Amino acid sequence: MTITGAPSRNGACTLGLDFGTLSVRAVVTRVSDGEILADAVSEYATPIMDRRLTAGDNRELPPEFALQVPGDYLESMCAASAAAVRASRVSSADIIGVGLDVTSATVVVTDSDGMPMCDKPEFANNPHAYVKLWKHHGAQGQADRIVDLAKKRGEAWLPRYGGILSAEMLLPKALETLEKAPDLYAATAEIVDMLDWLTWRLTGTLAYSASDSGYKRMLQDGVYPSEEFLGALNPDFADVYATRMSHPIAPLGTAVGGLRAEYAQAFGLREGTPVAAGNIDAHVHAASVNAVRPGQLTGILGTSTCWVLPAEECVEVPGVFGVVDGGISEGTWGYEAGQSAVGDSFAWFIENNVPRSYFIQAESEGISIFALLARLAAEQEIGEHGLVALDWWNGNRSPLVDSQLTGLMIGQTLVTRPEDQYRALLESTAFGARVIIENFESHGVPVTEVRVAGGLIKDGFLMQMYADITRRRLLTASTIQAGAHGSSIFAAVAAGAHPDLPAAATAMGGVSERIYEPNESAAVQYDRLYEIYRHLHGLFGRGDETMHALKALRADALRRRANEPAPGEAGRH
Repeated sequence: MTITGAPSRNGACTLGLDFGTLSVRAVVTRVSDGEILADAVSEYATPIMDRRLTAGDNRELPPEFALQVPGDYLESMCAASAAAVRASRVSSADIIGVGLDVTSATVVVTDSDGMPMCDKPEFANNPHAYVKLWKHHGAQGQADRIVDLAKKRGEAWLPRYGGILSAEMLLPKALETLEKAPDLYAATAEIVDMLDWLTWRLTGTLAYSASDSGYKRMLQDGVYPSEEFLGALNPDFADVYATRMSHPIAPLGTAVGGLRAEYAQAFGLREGTPVAAGNIDAHVHAASVNAVRPGQLTGILGTSTCWVLPAEECVEVPGVFGVVDGGISEGTWGYEAGQSAVGDSFAWFIENNVPRSYFIQAESEGISIFALLARLAAEQEIGEHGLVALDWWNGNRSPLVDSQLTGLMIGQTLVTRPEDQYRALLESTAFGARVIIENFESHGVPVTEVRVAGGLIKDGFLMQMYADITRRRLLTASTIQAGAHGSSIFAAVAAGAHPDLPAAATAMGGVSERIYEPNESAAVQYDRLYEIYRHLHGLFGRGDETMHALKALRADALRRRANEPAPGEAGRH
């Protein structure tokens, strides 16, 4: 666990918690000016289960699964919170609120008391009883059926999600559980997003965040999809909201309840400290960089990338991940789009495709392998590698919303080097960002400025590339812990230290002095590559079934190896 701190300071503070894909980050923030006094990071004990159920009987998992252990979240939360509070040297009486955010549409099933079903012996070996991480794509078939039926029926809520639905959303995951594990579903009392489960654990009160309710649980204009619609999907699914998701909605910036004694003691805080409604990890970054007003686009660049944008009006934008009234800040419509693999694709490439000689060179120079590849890539002229890649290594989230699409790199020859491939991967993620920006603007949602946060902002070469490719000025977050920092800002609002989010973001948020201006000569050269990217984007993303067919062949081969029946063959004789 990593901890940093500062000397003791006076004044009210809040604790912000950011639950990422691999770890939880905690910060103690002063409410008067937003300065982070201390931070700590604690990694989850169990690695992501995407091949085997290591927390259970180690069975091989189906393709596209991504599972976690819910108890790991609680243990890491307590460790990081206690460490940050100690390092801040702030008295418990001065910490007036707690806020948290979690990766979007990370879902857990529980009993009526909030115990995860995987903690029950009878379900310990059932993969569907574990946390389904945001990037779990096992419910693609259910997502397709939901969209097909919604289109046939003309469901009014579907255009709010760009006319299509990702397998990452809560509803497909819930339907997947019913259809793949009916005994588990029957025993389940609550289906909750992790952010709501965590505030439930902390306070003893289960309430649904207005943000994830709109973006991930299909709440639009105060109502969920109808029982008639749900029953047409599966008769046993008709009452899923009434029986398993029927609790109150908590607006952003309000308190769900007070901190329970168990967690107050673990954190080193006072019992009853207000706990703010949970939020989506990407969305809190907008508060940290003070981008909560219409036209201010925030990009959160990490393992994946999320783009969030407040706007004055609600219009239909194909391929957005959702548009929600007050989803980012009250009085605006919040749009969300994203890219499912950014930093993850860089890490995959290095772990699986870089020769050992490069690692030896990096070690001899005392730099990381990422830094070595970036330096070698930066020495090239734009287009010198002769490559263009599609950034779909974990599917396309926006604007195609298709988890069955796959990565591609074209132009490789026998002289292609790892640094060439690495640069093409970097460029592909910036091209994907440009598609998202252009998609917003072409459908009437203006983007007046771009602010960026997340771990990848540390890479100056990549950030300049983004500025050049998007032809946008990039303002960067003032802290690498912008997620936890943003949650601490919402905590300040819930505790009453600031009257509303814009006031809190103005006082506590902001950007650094590091600004990236687009270079026109570089932008012109990137335009030529982008034209090829857009051609490939249209070729493989609309109508061509090559990538889908390869995914189907892989799934069929894995079933054969596991001696499992093909879909529809179970029970045949």
